[in-house]
Amino acid sequence: MWKRSILKKRAKNVLRTTYWKAFVVTIVLALLAGGASIGINMTAYGIQGATGASSFYILRMFQLVLFLIPIIALLVSILVVNPVFVGVCKYFLEASMANDNNEDIKFSIIAFGFYRGDYMPLVKAMLLKSIYLIGWTLLFFVPGMIKGYAYAMVPYILADNPEIGSARAIELSNQMTKGEKWNMFVLDLSFFGWYMIGVLLCGLGVIFVNPYYYSTHAELYRNLRQNALEKGKCTYEELNFKAPEL
Repeated sequence: MWKRSILKKRAKNVLRTTYWKAFVVTIVLALLAGGASIGINMTAYGIQGATGASSFYILRMFQLVLFLIPIIALLVSILVVNPVFVGVCKYFLEASMANDNNEDIKFSIIAFGFYRGDYMPLVKAMLLKSIYLIGWTLLFFVPGMIKGYAYAMVPYILADNPEIGSARAIELSNQMTKGEKWNMFVLDLSFFGWYMIGVLLCGLGVIFVNPYYYSTHAELYRNLRQNALEKGKCTYEELNFKAPEL
């Protein structure tokens, strides 16, 4: 059984020497994710411009732009943001384990999914996770939120082994989080005060909280992963780890 206080203490210990590097890592993710969102939001403003356009050709141009922007933004999210998000999860995992051995982690690790030949399996798994989550959310909000926690470990599992397979990554995440979803919700809730302070600081303070949030969740995954290994829900080889010698 894990405790929030212990996870946060470990996260703070990791960030004590790596905070600014972790800060840059989360900024890169925020900029990419924000850019994709802005691309979709621009469509709403484009609609107003298109309806007010007096020229037939200008109107057609706006309509084409309105059609392309959300598609491009969606593709960027699937093909770029998702792999980088898995890379960010890997960075915080590696930073946590490196802290145990007083090692250093390279910033470039956030792009590991692009150059290891594991790109398409990673993209497929994250896309399938999103489709499942959207499907549950369309039913009702609460089931969608529950499944959000059930699938929360997928990017971390992919960070360990991008070739584990979409279905297996989702299945293993479900197994890891079984009986843990309420505790995970409370863990997220414990960051509410920090994020509220960040919002009050013109919203800019939020970006300074993100490293703490991601680092804590990396510690959570390490705990859930160890529990899964000990209970035989997965093998060391399945997660690209060498089994300990007996």
